[in-house]
Amino acid sequence: MKKAPSQIIFTIILACTFLPGIISCSKKAVSGVVQPAPVIPAGTLMSDVAMWLTTPNQSALLQKQNVGLIFKSGSNTNNNINVDTTKTYQGIDGFGFCLTGGSATLIHSLAAAQQDALLKELFLTDTTHIGISYLRISIGASDMSASDFTYDDMPLGQTDAGLANFSISAELTDLVPVLKKIMALNPSIKIMATPWTAPVWMKSNTTGNNGFTGGSLNTVYYDAYAAYLVKYIQAMQAQGITIDAISPQNEPLNPNNNPAMVMQPLEEANFVKNSLGPQLKTAGLSTKILVYDHNTDHTDYPLTILADAAANPFVDGSAFHLYAGNISALTPVHNAYPSKNIYFTEQYTSTSGTFSGDLAWHITNLIIGATKNWSRNVLEWNLATDGGFGPHTNGGCTTCQGALTIVAPSVTRNVSYYIIAHASKFVRPGAVRIASDEVNSLPNVAFKNTDGSKVLIVLNAANASQTFNIQFNAKMVTTTLPGGAVATYVW
Repeated sequence: MKKAPSQIIFTIILACTFLPGIISCSKKAVSGVVQPAPVIPAGTLMSDVAMWLTTPNQSALLQKQNVGLIFKSGSNTNNNINVDTTKTYQGIDGFGFCLTGGSATLIHSLAAAQQDALLKELFLTDTTHIGISYLRISIGASDMSASDFTYDDMPLGQTDAGLANFSISAELTDLVPVLKKIMALNPSIKIMATPWTAPVWMKSNTTGNNGFTGGSLNTVYYDAYAAYLVKYIQAMQAQGITIDAISPQNEPLNPNNNPAMVMQPLEEANFVKNSLGPQLKTAGLSTKILVYDHNTDHTDYPLTILADAAANPFVDGSAFHLYAGNISALTPVHNAYPSKNIYFTEQYTSTSGTFSGDLAWHITNLIIGATKNWSRNVLEWNLATDGGFGPHTNGGCTTCQGALTIVAPSVTRNVSYYIIAHASKFVRPGAVRIASDEVNSLPNVAFKNTDGSKVLIVLNAANASQTFNIQFNAKMVTTTLPGGAVATYVW
């Protein structure tokens, strides 16, 4: 787990000038009134390349720069980042966040006009919004829900193997209404769903919180649990919400969260090949199965499942977090099974962090690192938290800072908002990663969208400002990036 900034709500500075598409020049509370369209200032420079900048001191926050970056022939002694569209890698599904139950509650607590304006800002794809294109939600409660629950809770000592008690009614108050509004704005958004635990009566050897913490799935209930997940996908489908992918268990090697459930690699392989995979197929569901969904320090886990000849055909790919391990560990998993996909599905920013530290670490390791190591997506953790970094369960994360802090009617945009926006706004689903030169002090990654536009995301990893060249088709532009800043270049 890495750092996050202190929450800051800036005063709106009237002198701050915007170009089309800029979200804001500072973190600020959303008033509930739809903001007027930005005005194009006089003296805007002609440019082949649009540059969007975030600085570590927050003087620029996803701010479009008025610079004249014109491709031309020539040479100089600067570092070069050559972008090559002839070398392509994995396709991109999207960038986004985990819409936890707590996030949905906070967003749904906003007045209707303010909620609608915020959701448009987050999910629309035109130039004045950030175009989140991928979400992860929890199946039942996560640790960032107000309380523990599953969709088939039974009194102590009772079971429900036939799932007669199954219901997603707990999600109809906040999560489903918010998801419906999101899907109305972006019908093609991809949604991954992940359970933090099976219903308690399906588990053995639990360790606390009335059975929600620890324990493992009782083998007697493998088929019942698969049926539970199938019924969930069908119930969401009945609400008009398509679940693109599921993982069998969030952080299956972590027994200490609330909720939590341990599932060892051979257990997950058996569950996938004998129960979940066949039941999804029988139900006619195309929902993908993503295995593991935990840290990169144990890539032996997904490799064990992929090596199982009976489990392998049911598995679309492997999902990872980075609270332990190194992001480079994704590439050997890809190389071992190149037909299987890689996904990056969770990373938090902490209340004890700094804006500058988190910006640099997350851009380097996730936006750049995960995608350069074959990930089709990048998801930060919680989309929204309140002023006390909740809601969360008893024993859930107390130091997880949301991309948004919502204390209605105030909405503050925190560092992970900008981390994701530097990619989600510009790299659209269906894009492909393309080649770009490695420069130690300028970590970077490049993409080509389906409309032909190119996107280059660059971090200046040095403390001092750096001037460098972006080369494309034997021509170049020269640009300068402040120390510790990140820029997205689009042409």
